Amino acid sequence: MCTMIIEKTKVQGSGKGNKGWFKFSQANVSFDHPTHLHQDYSINIDFIEDHSKENKRIAIELTPKSAKDLIHTILKSLNKGEKMGLKI
Repeated sequence: MCTMIIEKTKVQGSGKGNKGWFKFSQANVSFDHPTHLHQDYSINIDFIEDHSKENKRIAIELTPKSAKDLIHTILKSLNKGEKMGLKI
């Protein structure tokens, strides 16, 4: 059964696609069936340039456990940067 769970957020970042680096400005995060990953459900993240005519996109599919581990690792890295006095 499809969950139809999707959240969208504006982001600032860059990613590398098949034609090189490009800036993206939106992330779409869904919890639903993956396209390629052999799992019943996954966290699917699409980083897109919503102003591009070329449909520039980076797609990621993670197991739910991997997504949680990634969240904790990102937060750990940010916390270490803050403790060093870096602007976050």
